[in-house]
Amino acid sequence: MRIELDALSSLFMPTVWRADWEWGLPLIVITVVIHVLGLRLVNVKGVNLYTRERDKRHPTIVFALVISGVILFATALHGVEAGLWAGCYKFLGAQPDFKSAMLYSLGAMTTYGSGLRLDDRWRLMGAIEALSGWLLFGLTTAFLYSAIQQCFLMETRSQSAKSEVASNV
Repeated sequence: MRIELDALSSLFMPTVWRADWEWGLPLIVITVVIHVLGLRLVNVKGVNLYTRERDKRHPTIVFALVISGVILFATALHGVEAGLWAGCYKFLGAQPDFKSAMLYSLGAMTTYGSGLRLDDRWRLMGAIEALSGWLLFGLTTAFLYSAIQQCFLMETRSQSAKSEVASNV
C-alpha cells in the first residue's frame, strides 16, 4: 500500500516540487487568515463609523471616506502579505535581496508578473503565490462588496424611518 501511495504522490507532487508546496501552502493559509481577520475588523469598524457619522454629516461624503479607508487598509494588508512571501523568498535564497523579493512577490500576487524570475528551484512557489493572490483579491472584493451593501442598507433604513416619521406628523 505504501508503494502505491508513494507512486501516486510522485505523479502529483514530484520530489523537486515538494519544498515549494511545503512552503507555499502554509503561506497561503497564514495570509488568508491574516486577510480575513484584518478585513473583518476593518469592515466592522468602517460600518460602525458610517452608522455613527452619516446623520451628522452628508452621508455620501461619509460613505466615500469610509470605503476609501477600507480600500486603503485592504491595500496595506496585501502589502503585508506580499512582504511575508518576499521574506520567505529571501530566506530561501530564491531572490538576492528583500527589494527584489518584494517586487517579485507583488508581481506574482497580482498575476501582473515582472522582469524578475525566481531561482529555477523555486519557480513553482511563484505560481502558488499567484493562486494565493487570486484568493486574497477575491476575499477583498467580497468584503468590500459587503461593506458597501451594509452602508446602503443602513442608508435605506434611515431614509425609510425618516419618511415614516414625516408621514406620521
